[in-house]
Amino acid sequence: MKTRILHAHERQRRNSFGDFICINCRNFVSSEALLSGVHHRNHCPYCLSSRHLDLFKAGDRLSACKASMRPVALTLKKTAKRYSAEAKGEIMLVHQCEGCGRLSINRIAADDSIQVLMDVFERSSSMSMQGLLLEQDDIHILTQNDRPVLQTQLIGRG
Repeated sequence: MKTRILHAHERQRRNSFGDFICINCRNFVSSEALLSGVHHRNHCPYCLSSRHLDLFKAGDRLSACKASMRPVALTLKKTAKRYSAEAKGEIMLVHQCEGCGRLSINRIAADDSIQVLMDVFERSSSMSMQGLLLEQDDIHILTQNDRPVLQTQLIGRG
């Protein structure tokens, strides 16, 4: 049996969380950073569902809940951009745990389904009660007014 030594650039591309089977749609999800554009894959690119694994911080895997986390909204992570007068921010996916109700915000990945992201946006931008819940956690969901920003970031045009 031949042992393969990983070079530094190969080790950096590997995801420490590993491949998984989606808890919701049961599709195989690769953790390969070259496919997703992220080094820490935490949700399914097909249905955007996740699993409640982290308790205090991303990657700690200390949550006892382990329930499914459904995508409920999109938000923008405000970032300071040096050369831009107006920083729009990075699109983030808001998950809510179906077991305990906890909310988490996660980066979208390059291979996430644009159609499913737009479906989440459409559902969440018309929900008033869900919006109130998210506002209490200082999560400002995207509204129909944010559609041009969302479309520009997802498909390159508003």
